[in-house]
Amino acid sequence: MARIDIPDGDGDELMRMWAVNPQMGRAAATFSAKAYEHSEVAIRERELVRMRVAQLNACPI
Repeated sequence: MARIDIPDGDGDELMRMWAVNPQMGRAAATFSAKAYEHSEVAIRERELVRMRVAQLNACPI
């Protein structure tokens, strides 16, 4: 569940959120792809860090 107001509509929240500002969505997608493609950290370790950050920010995992 998002903590920001996003438009109602079809599709998941993430896609509707980036539809508000497609240019920013493309930039975020490019950043994410590069971070995952060129990471020197193992996938399991990266996911553990991601989960811990979510816990610290009280986000559902």
